[in-house]
Amino acid sequence: VYAMGGTPIMALALVGMPIDKLSPDVIGRILEGGESICTEAGIPIAGGHTIDTVEPIYGLVVLGLVHPDRVKKNSDARPGDKLILGKPLGVGILSAAVKKDQIDTSAYQALIACTTQLNPPGPRLAELPWVHALTDVTGCGLLGHLLEVCRGAGLGATLTKEAIPLLPGVERMAAAGLVTGASGRNWAGYGRDVDLSAAVTPVQKALLTDPQTSGGLLVACAPDAVDEVLAIFRKEGFGQAAVIGETVAGPARVAVT
Repeated sequence: VYAMGGTPIMALALVGMPIDKLSPDVIGRILEGGESICTEAGIPIAGGHTIDTVEPIYGLVVLGLVHPDRVKKNSDARPGDKLILGKPLGVGILSAAVKKDQIDTSAYQALIACTTQLNPPGPRLAELPWVHALTDVTGCGLLGHLLEVCRGAGLGATLTKEAIPLLPGVERMAAAGLVTGASGRNWAGYGRDVDLSAAVTPVQKALLTDPQTSGGLLVACAPDAVDEVLAIFRKEGFGQAAVIGETVAGPARVAVT
């Protein structure tokens, strides 16, 4: 909803819990977690569905509203647009560290803070006519979602690897082998449309394909709008939002230098 410039109005909860394995207290805490984030978004959980399952499942279906003239698609970028990323990368790597019990307290706190941070700049960005395209970076990683933008608009993009914000410690963790299987599958799926310079290391490649849970907004805007877009991000608490590249005329490919 946020990634298309909309404002959430309500959510429905989809809950599957192994009631023979999890106590009512634990299940209750899971539900409270969902309720707390909806409260932060200013919306109610208006209903949903619950079933008994083998593994715990919890999700929210969110409904929102947006004025038809302010809908932001991921396919309307223009050549010469600046690309701005709202959140740092590395959620998948930190999640892999959690699963292997190789994460410290500060890194775990950074993971939770990033994944639970909503993307409220979306509706404000949608009000700006010089914001041409908007999406969010999730399971396909930064390269995958940027390629969607390129393919939709029929243009290319260039990224500067040093400009891309990262969560603390993720380069070290990736170098130690703490990467997800999804990162490799992402590259296998779209790597043919990506040109990596010789300066891009395997660790940086893993970060570019790292799947993000609740990742940041990816904005394509006119160069003159960069300061205003960044100001919106800063005001909403996205201190690491940064210009990471630009769109270019040409085939739907991404080049990383």
